[in-house]
Amino acid sequence: MTKIESITGTGIPLLLDDIDTDRIIPARFLRCVTFEGLGEHAFEDDRIQDPDHPFDKPQYQNASILLGGRNFGCGSSREHAPQSLIRWGIKAIIAESYAEIFFGNCTSLGVPAVCAPRETLEVLNREIQDHPDQELTVDLTTMKIRCGDQEFDCTLPENARSALISGTYDFLAQLLKSESEIKERAASVPYFTSFA
Repeated sequence: MTKIESITGTGIPLLLDDIDTDRIIPARFLRCVTFEGLGEHAFEDDRIQDPDHPFDKPQYQNASILLGGRNFGCGSSREHAPQSLIRWGIKAIIAESYAEIFFGNCTSLGVPAVCAPRETLEVLNREIQDHPDQELTVDLTTMKIRCGDQEFDCTLPENARSALISGTYDFLAQLLKSESEIKERAASVPYFTSFA
């Protein structure tokens, strides 16, 4: 599994509070069999209503770090929301706070979702808007966000941080890697008759 110690890329500003998962990926796109193609529908309804939406602006099309506000990813618990952001190109999120399930889904998919105070977000928002080509770095080893010559503190629960930097965030991959040990253990359980 890939270790995620830092993410560097340009930013996309979306400093709004209470962005729910239905706004991130509208419910009509949840019928998909795989997550492929979800990226093009990220924030689709918001983009239809707002012709100036950051996800449609040319200067942000290659951004990989999303800047959000308070309670990002609230609403329905759907893995489709972070999956759509990943497929759009997002590799890290900086926000004031997150809905718990959205945060957990991001972590298990290898997307650091760090928190920063509102004052920091406002500075980053201005910097991204004024200099869309300037790279940001979210460093999980130092828990710092770097933007040009500025550096800001960020937070991430230690269990999520250690899972990301050690590459142990993907629980399904861990299970698949341990298939032989799982079969061996299952065979030793007296009431277990077969392992398919």
